[in-house]
Amino acid sequence: MALLRTEISIAATPADVWDVIGDFEAGPLRMAPGFVVGCEADADTRVVTFADGSVVHERLVAVDEGERRITYSVVGGSVRPDRDVAQMQVVPEDGGCRFVWTRDLRPDELGPGFQAAMDRGAEVIRRTLGTDHAAT
Repeated sequence: MALLRTEISIAATPADVWDVIGDFEAGPLRMAPGFVVGCEADADTRVVTFADGSVVHERLVAVDEGERRITYSVVGGSVRPDRDVAQMQVVPEDGGCRFVWTRDLRPDELGPGFQAAMDRGAEVIRRTLGTDHAAT
């Protein structure tokens, strides 16, 4: 199983970042506009369309408001992992917060592509949600 992780610091309050990250229905478009170009949600499932044309079907697993953590799984679309459990968490730190994105993924061969997408997505999230975004 591939264990993936990316972490970034964001110059914004944990509450402001969590407001977007914890929004299962509209969060993908709010956190990564341009990287994500479409998101349609219905209850605990959503279909996310990316700028490169790939589409993923995701299922909400859990939301922990106290820990500012959302857990979801890719269950279909352009990529169909045998197993996928992803978590996004917002953790307070000096000067803002830390965004931690982890994923347990099988088969291992999907790891490099998912890691690259997570790294690119995290950078878009930093630029979008950080208070210094107006300068970029």
